[in-house]
Amino acid sequence: MAANDELYWRETYFILFPHKRRPTLKQVSAALVNANCRFQIENPASDPEGLLESLLVESPEDHAAVEISYEVGDAIIEQNLAWAKELREDLAPAQLQELIIADARIDVAHFERMTASNGSANNATFPDEFADPEDDYDMLDPTCLLTVVETLAGLTGGLTFDPASGEILA
Repeated sequence: MAANDELYWRETYFILFPHKRRPTLKQVSAALVNANCRFQIENPASDPEGLLESLLVESPEDHAAVEISYEVGDAIIEQNLAWAKELREDLAPAQLQELIIADARIDVAHFERMTASNGSANNATFPDEFADPEDDYDMLDPTCLLTVVETLAGLTGGLTFDPASGEILA
């Protein structure tokens, strides 16, 4: 990330799964680099057994970064059960069962990289939706987020939940 770049949060997705399917940091790092060799893995953290705790994925080509963190505990179980109750009419029985047994999740926070003037977030240069299409703005590409989410869901056999839409993604 360039010294004058700032990261701005855009959205967060959750990968919901049973804690026994928690991947190792090595598995996650290898799978992400295999999915896109241009990903830059930063700040990797694992527990003493080598299981994923957190990491940051930088994707300069997409003008994006994704922060990944593992969460587990009673609050996760309660939230997943509440979502299962809300979504029971919309989910296939297998998806509903997966949601009910999920006691862990990976939070996938998506950030857009934007150039900041004078090092201040208050002076960030945001693309103007009415700007001339000929202007060369660096636009956020969702490829990084989608690749990371797909990779993590595949590793954990988990469900991808978009809290903004309130839906499990296929």
